[in-house]
Amino acid sequence: MNQPPIWRLLITPPAAGAWNMAVDEAIAAHAGRGETPPTLRFYQWQPACVSLGRHQPLADIDLARCAALGYDLVRRPTGGRAILHTDELTYSVAGRQEDPLLAGAVLDSYLRLSQGLLVGLEGLGLRVAKAPPSGRANADAGPVCFEVPSAYEIVAGGKKLVGSAQSRRGGWVLQHGTLPLVGDVTRLVEVVVFPDEAERSLQRELLAGRATTVEAALGRVVNFDEAAKALAAGFGQALGIHLEAGELSPGEIAAAEALQRQVYGHEEWTGRH
Repeated sequence: MNQPPIWRLLITPPAAGAWNMAVDEAIAAHAGRGETPPTLRFYQWQPACVSLGRHQPLADIDLARCAALGYDLVRRPTGGRAILHTDELTYSVAGRQEDPLLAGAVLDSYLRLSQGLLVGLEGLGLRVAKAPPSGRANADAGPVCFEVPSAYEIVAGGKKLVGSAQSRRGGWVLQHGTLPLVGDVTRLVEVVVFPDEAERSLQRELLAGRATTVEAALGRVVNFDEAAKALAAGFGQALGIHLEAGELSPGEIAAAEALQRQVYGHEEWTGRH
């Protein structure tokens, strides 16, 4: 009988946006070279942080409002639109492009990984589904990530619950996404640039009707630890993998420190669009 593939499970302490993005890329690069196992990571953000998609204009965000509210700002290595990371669980999956679970076109691996999310969320008691493959972000999409679900993202009660994005380069795959646990999903609207306050109010109303949290969908609070345990079980079951708890390697930590200093914590990267 074949043994299931062994993946590493990481649960890292809450950290600033630049560090979180640097760690995700460092893990992906090492896993892509086969220096560390394929990895599933769960993490949080401290302080709350607005993340921009890799190619999103910085002008979408009101920097003064961000500062006034105490929000950090970072640009992700993946695409998509702006997200406010607070009161959530963030997951990342990293490994070699040749890995059977990550191989093929982006949407092929998206579909496989979304099954892990789906099974994990069902384990919490949520009634969830995958958005249809026709749901794809386009060039005319607004600045807010949770406006509409993209292909195979997770919805609950018709509202977007999990938003994910993927990057492939240098032989590695990185996919990460956010699961809002509690709170007001429209808070991001406060720091997005709009032509006037009437438009801001309209977008707040639209977003409230299109996105949700675990608490709103389930009717009870699920904390980070409970969500991480359920999602780990879901990935293990759906993907047929064995997760072993681990830690960042010294090489990954050194690479993340360099990426934080030279890329994700540097204004040249953050302001590149």
